[in-house]
Amino acid sequence: MRHRGSRAVSNAEIQSRIGHQLRAMYDDVVRQGVPDRFAELIRKLDVPSPDPQLGDTGDRATKNDGRE
Repeated sequence: MRHRGSRAVSNAEIQSRIGHQLRAMYDDVVRQGVPDRFAELIRKLDVPSPDPQLGDTGDRATKNDGRE
């Protein structure tokens, strides 16, 4: 424990104070939300794109190198 004046300050108390200060600093950023263009990009990333190496059955298609 560290002593601050005549009072001991625990690590938990220090961490709690740091947490409160960080929340106060970043609250405004969190309230702003995600810009529409970023939200749209995230939605596009969530949609699975077709894999050209997969066949209709979902199995890996055998590669045709033209020798068949």
